[in-house]
Amino acid sequence: MKIVQKLITLPAKPRGFHLITDHIVKALPELEGFEAGLCHLFLLHTSASLTINENADPSVRADFLKFTDYLVPEDFPFSHTLEGSDDMPAHIKSSLYGNFLTIPVNQGRFVLGVWQGIYLCEHRDFSSNRKIYATVMGE
Repeated sequence: MKIVQKLITLPAKPRGFHLITDHIVKALPELEGFEAGLCHLFLLHTSASLTINENADPSVRADFLKFTDYLVPEDFPFSHTLEGSDDMPAHIKSSLYGNFLTIPVNQGRFVLGVWQGIYLCEHRDFSSNRKIYATVMGE
């Protein structure tokens, strides 16, 4: 069994749902050396998240943002407000979507459906670079 681990840095993005599939693939050229395996992506942050969803129509990303902001509004009377009105809602959104993904790898490529893409869900208005720790295991 082979194991590759790598820290991937994503540039800062505005609040929203951003397709990062291509960025992850380019950062992991080692994928090509795996016939079969798994790639685990772990986001090292508490105010952003990862998910897999439709990669074609940009209105899906806009609807995700609208619904998520509706579900966890900033004007809720949160106690944790020292880092701004978007901070506590961002923590909750991060927990709802999650901070990791595990994706099958076959013949050097992610096994994703035709319309599936990897999203970085940025829940803060002004974020910094985001870091993802990738572990690829397999043969």
